[in-house]
Amino acid sequence: MYLPETNKIWLATGETAIYLEPSMANRHGLIAGATGTGKTVTLKVLAESFSDMGVPVFLADIKGDLTGMCNVGKETKHIRRSIDSMGLEPFTYDAYPVRFFDVYGKQGHPVRTTVSDMGPELLGRLLGLNETQSGVLRIIFRVADEKGLLLLDLKDLRSMTQYVGDNAAEFKLTYGNVSSQSIGAIQRALLRLEDEGGDLFFGEPALELADWVDWDEEGRGVMNILECSELFLHPLLYATFLMWMLTELYALLPEAGDLDKPKLAFFFDEAHLLFRDAPKALVQEVEQVVRLIRSKGVSVWFITQKPNDIPDSVLSQIGNRVQHGLRAYTPADQTHLRAAAKSFRVNPNFDTEEALQSLGTGEALVSLLDKKGIPSIVQRANILPPRSSMDMAPQQDIDEVIRRSPLRGKYETTEDRWSAYEELNDLREQEQERLAAEEKEKLAEKQAKQKEKEQAARKKTTTSSRRASQSPMKKVVNSAANTVGREIGKKIVRGLFGIKL
Repeated sequence: MYLPETNKIWLATGETAIYLEPSMANRHGLIAGATGTGKTVTLKVLAESFSDMGVPVFLADIKGDLTGMCNVGKETKHIRRSIDSMGLEPFTYDAYPVRFFDVYGKQGHPVRTTVSDMGPELLGRLLGLNETQSGVLRIIFRVADEKGLLLLDLKDLRSMTQYVGDNAAEFKLTYGNVSSQSIGAIQRALLRLEDEGGDLFFGEPALELADWVDWDEEGRGVMNILECSELFLHPLLYATFLMWMLTELYALLPEAGDLDKPKLAFFFDEAHLLFRDAPKALVQEVEQVVRLIRSKGVSVWFITQKPNDIPDSVLSQIGNRVQHGLRAYTPADQTHLRAAAKSFRVNPNFDTEEALQSLGTGEALVSLLDKKGIPSIVQRANILPPRSSMDMAPQQDIDEVIRRSPLRGKYETTEDRWSAYEELNDLREQEQERLAAEEKEKLAEKQAKQKEKEQAARKKTTTSSRRASQSPMKKVVNSAANTVGREIGKKIVRGLFGIKL
């Protein structure tokens, strides 16, 4: 609950009221705990408070239970008990300005990015490529850049991959070996991604993240809720998409320094998926972005089950922690429990490790940064109730929010402008036409030579036929003439030599 008179967020009540300093919110936060311990309530209270103070919010909604934030909350016996025990009167329920987004375009505005904007590093991870194959993917992007070929959607990338593979010998001296095996692996991975719906995610119009930084008429920050129930079925696509958004925000926003409040609050649900099987280079990139994005005024909150789901290099950048109950059924769980307990400043009034196992739903161990950036001593506390509805919004309410959205119509129609696919197809057709023309010319030359041979053969045949076409009578006459000629000749010879005939 945001308290304008003190410019603080009242998050929970323990031995005393626990407040989050907005100026410390961009030191990022962690909300952890086992399933059913109250992480979603904590997330909603923080998101509502940020919105109330004029900070736009992004939320990944995996279970669909954040859709109710567009509706006014209703009192239940549990909420009434919290109101009474925490002294929250007067407590008012309210609805919040919400915009729904959905990669698949079913429960919100479609969300797209281009292949070029995603880049080879994130895309290589998304495709599950090894180091060698990722190197070939970087070559494909480099060749596309140098030839001015736009990579917008998956068919662009498939065409570009085929082009580089077909001309591997040409690029070998400049970029290194491009094996047919790597080209084949990338093409197969692209087909798998397309089967998972990746063809819907890549394309235009691409999402303008500036559309998420907006306010309603009352000055409250808009809550941008990404519907993820279907996207979450493809964890790698989900994690890569969230990582892309964070890096895009970092590139988009100008340096802001230390602000009185964040420019944007960003909530990663199921944050462990960002780091599952992630290569070291990508973890280092996340660490760098988390460390530097606070200077852009972005508050990042990771929601996960166990703190150790987050790499230590990233966890060390997090100053605000809300730890709900943990369960320690196995030796590994107990090790994680002890590590979580040691991450807090000790409170002499209770045993942190024991408290973590006995927290009820809605309870948490809380340690937030004070105005000087010093973590507070951990307190056992009850989280405040949210003001918006805890129930999922009916479908007609979601449809109405989408219908009234100022972004309606901006992203709904897919664009397919001239890019690598069309350019390479055009080049391929021109090459085919050139080859066809050459083939036609060769065929014409071959036919001309054949015709010359046939004419020569026909002439020879005609002469021979003329000689051979004498009639039988002519042959007899010619033969007799030849005989008479020979006899006359003999007589003349004999006469000359005095031979008696």
